[in-house]
Amino acid sequence: MTSQFPPTNDEDASRRRFLQMTMGGTVAGLVTAAGLQFVTPRTILAQTTLSPDAALQELMDGNKRFTARAPTSCGHDLAILRQHTIEKQEPFASVLSCADSRVPIELVFDQTIGHIFVTRIAGNIATSEIVASLEYGAAVLGTKAILVMGHGGCGAVKATIQAKEVPGQISALYSHIQPAVDQAGPDLEAAIKINAKMQAALLRKASTVISTLMKEKRLKVTAVYYDIGTGAVSLLE
Repeated sequence: MTSQFPPTNDEDASRRRFLQMTMGGTVAGLVTAAGLQFVTPRTILAQTTLSPDAALQELMDGNKRFTARAPTSCGHDLAILRQHTIEKQEPFASVLSCADSRVPIELVFDQTIGHIFVTRIAGNIATSEIVASLEYGAAVLGTKAILVMGHGGCGAVKATIQAKEVPGQISALYSHIQPAVDQAGPDLEAAIKINAKMQAALLRKASTVISTLMKEKRLKVTAVYYDIGTGAVSLLE
């Protein structure tokens, strides 16, 4: 709720301190009723001079904070972030993820508004539309890393393994995932991981935009696996 009264000097000072913390200071020892400890330090505010390797490391470090229940993104002033991203976006990384509601990308990597360019589709498959979106993220917005993220219990991969009749256009997903199933057989987790690696390889090969940026060492593309039970993300390659 917004106050109807002008802020006091103390309120102004508090907001300035909060802004300073949001812009890269430290919030230490703040514990909520939910038991989350927010320790904020170095913060990636949208795009920086990160190298592709450093962008990937920032995502993996963020996931470690997420699994350790010590997120930093909750300490950001969302109103300020929205204001800074009205005119443009400068994400430092892109993620191709499944549409599964149990895979909240920004939370998983402890990031916030303007940090990650996210594309989501069931089975995290690299369709032409998805490739075009990721090309835009890399070539126009300047993202330094692209993660293709499979996840535990993926329904799209499971459905492809079972190959049962399904309503509507759901079966259109199967042809994209079938090569991974052919290689992994009925092992769901293996098929999910192989599918993520295959989709990442497809991105590297099918897009001249992405492959060129990789050759110039301006972009990194890699596959990862998200364990929905533990919340941990692991590199697959």
